[in-house]
Amino acid sequence: MLLIRNIKELVQVEKEPRLKVCGKDMASLDTIRDAYLVIHGGIIADFGRMQDLDSSPFYPDFLSCQVIEAGGRLVLPCWCDSHTHLVFPASRESEFIDKIRGLSYEEIAKRGGGILNSARKLAEVSEEVLLEDALRRIQEIIRYGTGAVEIKSGYGLTFEGEIKILRVIRRLREMTPVTIKATFLGAHAIPFEYRTRREKYVDLVVQEMLPYVAQEKLADFADVFCDRGFFTPEETDRILTAAVTLGLKAKIHANELDYSGGIQVGVKHSALSVDHLEYTGEDEIEALMDSDTMPTILPGAAFFLGLKPAPARKMINAGLSLAMASDFNPGTSPSGNMQLILSMGSIIYKLLPEEGINAMTINTAYALDVAGSLGSIAIGKKANVFITKPIPSYSYLPYAFGENKVETVILNGEVISSQQSAVSGQQQAI
Repeated sequence: MLLIRNIKELVQVEKEPRLKVCGKDMASLDTIRDAYLVIHGGIIADFGRMQDLDSSPFYPDFLSCQVIEAGGRLVLPCWCDSHTHLVFPASRESEFIDKIRGLSYEEIAKRGGGILNSARKLAEVSEEVLLEDALRRIQEIIRYGTGAVEIKSGYGLTFEGEIKILRVIRRLREMTPVTIKATFLGAHAIPFEYRTRREKYVDLVVQEMLPYVAQEKLADFADVFCDRGFFTPEETDRILTAAVTLGLKAKIHANELDYSGGIQVGVKHSALSVDHLEYTGEDEIEALMDSDTMPTILPGAAFFLGLKPAPARKMINAGLSLAMASDFNPGTSPSGNMQLILSMGSIIYKLLPEEGINAMTINTAYALDVAGSLGSIAIGKKANVFITKPIPSYSYLPYAFGENKVETVILNGEVISSQQSAVSGQQQAI
């Protein structure tokens, strides 16, 4: 058993857990000042005000349990990062220079760069090297407070390459304490050799890749990059129809580069989320209003590419829910730091700190299909939480964008990462 006590503020608490937060409710965040939190068996077992600590049903066990003193510190549920490409073969800083010189994302892709560049490099890298590099990235995102992450394939673009990435993701699940969801993204780009016969590549995805992925249970979700220059709405519809038939839930890259129709296709297939959304108008918002699909913005990619921001405020004001994820990948968002994403949400998209935190906890848990076990401080949920450094308030989290505000990370009830020894051991006076 673990007791965290004298918490300055316990953030994102729920007595009645919600699946997601929508519209004006995103500006509200329930907290408890001067609080305690009890973790038992890897699960959140109890929480409340310090003045009520002696009323906890676990009070008799506190003298012999592990205790963390959290004076001056906040405790939050770990970030849920619902969109990443964390398994990749190499960085792409040469393309970063091309962007500085004025080339667009599409121009770089047409020259064989971008996703196709990563696909070429992936063919040359062993599964062991991919795993070693990905483990390092997992350790990095944990230090910044991430406790659950979705990881996509999509840099193989061949049967062998896509399966290689998904096998690495499976091994990451077995080797790390982070909650991981796997997404098959064979439809990330049209390989160069299929440019004049793209329907043959869609056949490969639908007839060979998807059935094998489903049979071997290598993925939870299936995704398609439905946008200008990538996959059409008709191709996307065919791929997602096959995926859903095979038992994979849909996700979708949509409307990053144009009004692609991707949002509407995603809604048609009850996608868990539609992601990017820089081009989102009245028709797209109307389609999302009557759906269970989570609109997800990716501030890191828009910032890195210099794209216009997605209309986050317009979506919230319309009553939609909203999630934010990192899009950690080597070409358009080379960072998995969710604290930076939170800051971008406030600075670029004008989200209140409460809206940003809701967008990166409860709502991203929904987009990961783990809303019942993660995303908030609620009894019975998995004990994935982090303790901040001593900070003034939760508004300091997006405000101080240049520092890591996380001091201690607890995953599945175990202390995984600590920048400063806040763990006191046993035998402290209760």
